[in-house]
Amino acid sequence: MTAAPVAIDWLQLFLHFLTLSLLAVGGAITVAPDMHRFLVTEHGWLSDTQFTSSIALSQAAPGPNVLFIALLGFNAGLNAGGGPQAGWWSWVLGLFGVVTTMVAILLPSSVLTYTATQWAHRNRERRVVRAFKAGMAPIVIALLIATGWLVTAAHDQPARDWRLWLVTAVSAGLVWRTRLHLLWLLGAGGALGALGWL
Repeated sequence: MTAAPVAIDWLQLFLHFLTLSLLAVGGAITVAPDMHRFLVTEHGWLSDTQFTSSIALSQAAPGPNVLFIALLGFNAGLNAGGGPQAGWWSWVLGLFGVVTTMVAILLPSSVLTYTATQWAHRNRERRVVRAFKAGMAPIVIALLIATGWLVTAAHDQPARDWRLWLVTAVSAGLVWRTRLHLLWLLGAGGALGALGWL
């Protein structure tokens, strides 16, 4: 982390994630590229490794995929306090980062989803509701592809990491053409990594 967030930075982080919450159609993972831009590229509050590790760890853990937001906030707070070795204050800032990012990402989308779902359910036969549902599918797919590209390209060593690109392409093909459960693909990727093949 190049610069520790101060109070105004925490507010900026909160407002940015608040905005992203309303753009996260298909889940929070779809806006991961912009989170990367904001946290890693623009502010330097996280390293590339911390960012991709947060996503990988949360996707491998049971539970909702929004857990990676908590890990991003935790790592940003931990870095703001000087890292895990800096003492209890960095752990407090890590927990503050979790609360900041999770409230920001969950609050607007939850309120909007509840309100819109109630309205759409009452008006489900209207043409506009059916058109909206049909139009959102390509947007969600494009956002997921952008996230997959970001996670795969994070290593930035294509000559050495050709195996990662191959696994990504095979996984995308299997998801597209089969009904194979994603947990099998996650398990296979974890096994390949544990064996040192990736």
